[in-house]
Parts: sequence; structure tokens; C-alpha cells
Amino acid sequence: MSYGAFDQTYAAAGDRYQRLEYRRAGNSGLDLPAFSFGLWQKFGTDYPFHTQRDIVLHAFDLGITHFDNADRYGPPHRAAQQFFGRVLGRDLAPYRDELILSTKAGNPIGPSPYLKGGSRKSLLTSLEHSLRDLNTDYVDIFYSHSPDLTTPIEETVGALVSAVQQGKALYVGISNYGTERAQETAALLRHAGVPLLVHQPRYSIFDRRPELNGLLKLAAEDGFGLVVYSPLAQGLLTDKYLDGIPSGARAENSTFLSPDVIDGTYRQRATALHRLAEQRGQSLAQLALQWVLRQPQVTSALIGASSTWQLDHNVRALDFPPLTEQELALIDEHGVHGTGLRL
Repeated sequence: MSYGAFDQTYAAAGDRYQRLEYRRAGNSGLDLPAFSFGLWQKFGTDYPFHTQRDIVLHAFDLGITHFDNADRYGPPHRAAQQFFGRVLGRDLAPYRDELILSTKAGNPIGPSPYLKGGSRKSLLTSLEHSLRDLNTDYVDIFYSHSPDLTTPIEETVGALVSAVQQGKALYVGISNYGTERAQETAALLRHAGVPLLVHQPRYSIFDRRPELNGLLKLAAEDGFGLVVYSPLAQGLLTDKYLDGIPSGARAENSTFLSPDVIDGTYRQRATALHRLAEQRGQSLAQLALQWVLRQPQVTSALIGASSTWQLDHNVRALDFPPLTEQELALIDEHGVHGTGLRL
């Protein structure tokens, strides 16, 4: 669906809450959609605004209420938040109470020592800018984007707690934290009366770190949810690279996906997974999304999209029968941890 010119009035689909599964985030009272929409890539100023707007509004029509952002997303930095702020102000303002907006701070966004890290100065200043970018008085989830080992963990946790106490965030999360530091952070937050809502790690068939490092177990024990990113391994778990690198593909110019990982070993493994998906009547992408969502600790999988068709296609991953034990064993055989990744 295209929403046409920017001055056209948007009205959300009346059946949007009948289209998607919602899951409880850990031991909290908050439900998140099984798919969350991430603005990590393709929502900077180098992509057409109207295309981006159509995708975001279509996501909401599909029942995707959680939109994940960060001060770093662009290019340039903060552009993705500023884009979403425009859409919120013009189209989604009547639905603000139905939206879960998240943002993150802590990853470098400039040369200043105050534009990076987990200090109170860095995190709370970034949050103030993000609220202005997003055109909102509060975010629903405020994340520490990555651990800062040079700053006392108590200071980082204190900044997250202050964001909630000041009414600028409803919940807090962490991203890219190792298991031990995640456990310590969760304990400090719980003691402060602001429990950790979610952890955002990378997780896919080709990246099993949450299984291997104990994060899945910790989430179950400590009562926080996982909002996993890169479930399609930057496109490696789609049919895009089965025959090489097509012209215009992300691997040609992405910071996060190098052409040299698309080798014979990768293609052999991805092709085997593709065949399994075909036998199930689905795409490799749908198989990969269904695989991460099978874990009870995974509250939501972050997906992006370059078109409304792609968004529809990925969301339909929920329509297929559960994976059998035999199918999971085949995925384990061919979905070797580290495939296509630089660990």
C-alpha cells in the first residue's frame, strides 16, 4: 500500500491488532509484537523520505507497534530519529499511546568525549536530543547501546534509572552486553527499583552467541526479554547471495557485511537451509525468522525493510507450522555458528 503524498491524511488499519502475535517481555507487564521494526539501516537522508514513510506506516498497519531507533542511526547520526519524528508528528501522533518507541545511546556519534560511552553526561544528554529528534516527551525504552568498560557500571545504571525517574523513559534496556555484565547490570537495576526490561543481542542461525554464552539462560532466570537483531544475518539468511553478490546488494558497500564472507562454504550451508525452507513451503528468510522466534526468551525479532512487500513477506513467517525436531537438527547441521561472520 502506498499512502501517496505527504499531505494525505493517514488512518491506521482497523484490524491491525488481529494480524500479529504479541509476547510478554520477561517478567514485566509489557507486551511487544513478535516483530519489531528497526531503523538501523536505510532510514538516513540517503533514502527517499516517502518510501521510508510508506514502510513505517505499513508496519503499523500490520500490528508492529515497536519502532527501534538510536542516536547513531542514519546517515548522518540522528537522521533516522529525525525521520521518525516527522512521521510521528504528521501521521502517528493520534496513536502515540499505542506505540513503543525505543532509542539507544552510548556508541560514538562524534569526536567529543561526551558523544560516546556510558557516562551520565553522555547518556542523559543524548536522551534529551533524542526526545527532540523523535518529537515526543518520552521514550518507552531507553537503552545503553553497548557496555563502556571505562565507566563504572554503577554510573551507567544510575543514568538509566534517572531517565525513568525523570519521566523521560518508561523502561530501560541494554544492548550488546556480555552475559556477566548483563547479569550485574540487571541486579543493580532491580535493586534500584527499575528492573531490566530487555536485552538486545545479535542472534541468528549463523550467530548462536546467546545460546553459547548463557544469555538465553540468564534471561529466563533474571526475567528480562530478548529483542534480537540481525536475525537474517545482514541478508545472508535470504536467497540474495546464494549465487554470488548481485549488483546493488548490501555486501557491496556495507560496513557490516564484507563480500569476502560470501564464499563457497557460506553458499553450501545457505543453499542447504534454502532447500529445507522450500520443502516447508517458505523462504529462507521466513525460516530464519521462525527459528529465532521459537525461543521462549525471545520476545521480539527486529526486522527492517526496503519495501512494503518485503515487510509483508517477513511477517508471514508466523504463518507456518512449528519446526520439527528433525528440521531443527538439519538447521543445526548446516547453520554453523560463525558462518559469514567475523567473530
